[in-house]
Amino acid sequence: MMFKKVAVLVFGTILFTACKNDSNTPEVKTVATPTEIAKVEISPENLAKAEFKIDGMTCAIGCAATIQKNLAKMEGVESAKVDFDKKLAMVSYDKTTVGFDDLAMTVTKTAEIYKVSDMKSVDEFGKDNGEKKECPADCKKECCKDKTKSDKKECAADCKKACCAKKA
Repeated sequence: MMFKKVAVLVFGTILFTACKNDSNTPEVKTVATPTEIAKVEISPENLAKAEFKIDGMTCAIGCAATIQKNLAKMEGVESAKVDFDKKLAMVSYDKTTVGFDDLAMTVTKTAEIYKVSDMKSVDEFGKDNGEKKECPADCKKECCKDKTKSDKKECAADCKKACCAKKA
């Protein structure tokens, strides 16, 4: 019985002294990660957008994410997105600081197996920039409604339906 009381007393003392707040403990400060650091704002007249294909990617997490991270951390790049499934990169950048060669070099420096092709400037990502898509004559979809009352139907600019998909 006496052993139990001594054990409880020793345990309580250790617990009490171990949990006290030590004022000599250094203060922990959070440092921003590279993705949290604010980038220099790009003036609208210098903002450009580029889309290009990347061949050689074998996975979304390793390949595409690494390329996206490397493009995004470039000085003069506002944003970057790499779509593994489409093998497509979309980058907003300052055209006075960054050029097509810089973007391509960043991709190929990530790994030599990555190859950049079909690089082009775009006004909006994912758009064909003025190319009109023709609907088939028998298309009954909402996006293909005849707005001009003529026999020829045009797809809406933002249409993503199969009937308006660009023919290869």
